[in-house]
Amino acid sequence: MSWIRIWVHLVFSTKNREAFFTSRETREKLIEHIKTNAKKKDIWLEEINGDKDHLHCLISLGRDQTISKISQLIKGESSKWINDEKLTKAKFSWQDDYWAVSASESHLKSVKEYIRNQEEHHKTKSFTEEVDDFMKKYGWEYVK
Repeated sequence: MSWIRIWVHLVFSTKNREAFFTSRETREKLIEHIKTNAKKKDIWLEEINGDKDHLHCLISLGRDQTISKISQLIKGESSKWINDEKLTKAKFSWQDDYWAVSASESHLKSVKEYIRNQEEHHKTKSFTEEVDDFMKKYGWEYVK
């Protein structure tokens, strides 16, 4: 039996960062659906939350899972579900790209707390500012 513990902080936004989830009720409904879907697909989703235009997920990769595949399974299915349930007035889709970084066991508590406090966090910082901060923190540059 293989034992694997690889934690990934995965972030993805709505197409064009459109604020589709301004209602807390809609956001909570979406989050509950993603949790249920993740469980059905054997995705270990430890924490999930977000704001009006994006979601943060803390996941643990299984031995046959990749970040790309997990992202596809979560985003693809939830996008279809959002449209089927007519949770948005316009046709919904997630942005193609995503942001992912590993999280060490010693930082799990703070990552979970960060994800749980998204609404409070975004009262003072936009998603664009958040992404810019992460880019600086991890030494990434935008490729044009």
